[in-house]
Amino acid sequence: MQLPLLALFAMILGGAATALQGPTNARLAGALGSPVNAAFVSFFVGTVALGVLAASLHVRPDAQAVKALPWWAWMGGLYGCVFVVAAAWGVPRFGVALTITLMVAGQLALSLILDHFGVMGVPQQPVSLTRVAGVLLVVGGVLLVRRG
Repeated sequence: MQLPLLALFAMILGGAATALQGPTNARLAGALGSPVNAAFVSFFVGTVALGVLAASLHVRPDAQAVKALPWWAWMGGLYGCVFVVAAAWGVPRFGVALTITLMVAGQLALSLILDHFGVMGVPQQPVSLTRVAGVLLVVGGVLLVRRG
């Protein structure tokens, strides 16, 4: 699969924003007294930003498509909430690199399972030794970051 350069850049930018999110929300958690408060503020600011973006792009949801969604399609914000709280809690304790590396290891491990079984409508891609080796290399990276 060949990805356009713009798509690659967008994914790298998304990853970089994720790395910034940890220390930003950790600082916010320190000031607000908890990672949960930091996540609340983070999601509020994100909601306002998305509202402005949607309004400026004149983006409207398709009501019929929304009605046809399965229950789990509404859970993305919950997953994001877990991520933001975990990052805000983890960064002051483990540092940015270890926190993000552990999160990426968790993402990759679950991603292999989701791909293998084609869960949630993703294209089915069987687990292979190469893919498992890639995840194990990330886990090895976690250990190296932790030792470093």
